[in-house]
Amino acid sequence: MNSSVRVRFAPSPTGPLHIGGVRTALYNYLFAKKNNGTFILRIEDTDQTRYVPNAEKYIIDSLNWCKIPFDEGPGKNEKFGPYRQSERKEIYKKYAEILLENGWAYYAFDTAESLDFLRKEHEENGKTFIYNWHNRSKGNLINSLILSNEEVQKRIENGDDYVIRFKSPQDEILEMEDEIRGKISIDTNTLDDKVLFKSDGMPTYHLANIVDDHLMEITHVIRGEEWLPSMALHILLYRAFDWKAPKFAHLPLILKPIGKGKLSKRDGDQLGFPVFPLAYKNEETGDVSRGYKEDGYFEDGFINMLALLGWNPGTEQEIFSLSELVQAFDLNRVSKSGAKFNPDKTKWFNQQYMQQKSVVELANLYEPILKEKRIVAEKNKIEKIISLVKERAVFVADFWELSNFFFQAPTTFDEKAVAKNWKEDTNKLMEQLLIVISTIDDFSSQNTEIIIKDWITKNEIGFGKVMQPLRLSLVGEMKGPHLFDIMEIIGKQATIQRIETAIKKF
Repeated sequence: MNSSVRVRFAPSPTGPLHIGGVRTALYNYLFAKKNNGTFILRIEDTDQTRYVPNAEKYIIDSLNWCKIPFDEGPGKNEKFGPYRQSERKEIYKKYAEILLENGWAYYAFDTAESLDFLRKEHEENGKTFIYNWHNRSKGNLINSLILSNEEVQKRIENGDDYVIRFKSPQDEILEMEDEIRGKISIDTNTLDDKVLFKSDGMPTYHLANIVDDHLMEITHVIRGEEWLPSMALHILLYRAFDWKAPKFAHLPLILKPIGKGKLSKRDGDQLGFPVFPLAYKNEETGDVSRGYKEDGYFEDGFINMLALLGWNPGTEQEIFSLSELVQAFDLNRVSKSGAKFNPDKTKWFNQQYMQQKSVVELANLYEPILKEKRIVAEKNKIEKIISLVKERAVFVADFWELSNFFFQAPTTFDEKAVAKNWKEDTNKLMEQLLIVISTIDDFSSQNTEIIIKDWITKNEIGFGKVMQPLRLSLVGEMKGPHLFDIMEIIGKQATIQRIETAIKKF
């Protein structure tokens, strides 16, 4: 494929961007970059009743945090702008009129009440009311297929409410091709005549979408499977305009971790994980929804996890940098069936990325946490500490729990550990150990370990009788990295003080 590949991500600004939407954007981005193409952002805001003012900024901020910025869109390389549908209203009217002229659309003046009545009437008879070939020319509907041109004109001039409907073809089997699902056949007799345009001057999603994709020269439409039922109408619209249709690919759903159905915000709230990339505040209710960024996830780990939710590389490899994802991505390897979301796997990815990061990087991320706790420490010391504890951390926020004893002497001690490890002769042993420690000049981990272990061996003391109370004295509980590494970092003075405190306490 060459550089003429053009794909778009076209969200509605009705609230925060769900991770399902982020994955759609990601797959579009990967496909574009793999084929030296262009990734476009278009804001589909024709439904002004559901418009949320800060949602567009949120969408753009999310793409930027995920490191999948758009190449072309609002305020950036506006080659086919504007990129907000609400600013393109005049364009759609013209194309709705073209469809009316060439017989692919018609005016319909039916009121909401009359259509409701017909629906209920059909239901009572065990049928479903569909506005299409089967009844569009019958007398109980009011449209330009029945009315004379004069009557139609008169109604429009009088300001009667109307919609423009697509005239679906009759008795045809429409053969379609989806890049993920293969061949799909639809009997056009089952299609309804969808509304394309309303008298308030606003198009529906279907018309705006097709016109924009054509004018923006979109070559591949990669979108969620909820749009699969619209594919037939969209392909028929391309035919009606005599335009070449793009290739279509419908992505599988992201499913709940437990139970059936699509992953929702409620699942995240109940099971304690975010479903949005960034935290989001609802301006009306004041509710704040959690975000992956604020929960301490690394954006590269988050994107890696999301890429494998519905696509598989065909190998055992699980860890991919963004550039590796670009190289490996292939629409043919996207699954047809839904992908179950696994919050634990997301944490696993974060941990893998934690291990890949340098101690310098992680120290920079840890410093604000220490600053908040009013702890001042040399960069060198923080880096050493991180190198000892990072293997056990999933998030940077875990570092404090894993390393607080390096910065502060313990003030409380694990009662069970004390009962188990502090015996009658422990105080005496600890006092003897203090004498040994006071003689050590080179307090490096290696040297201290040799001297103390030699002393234990020569005096035929059980290692546990010294090492366990020693850890308890320094840490306050039975956790932490190699004991002699802890001693080296906190230093000789602090080591002595902590042992003395423990002796007094117990």
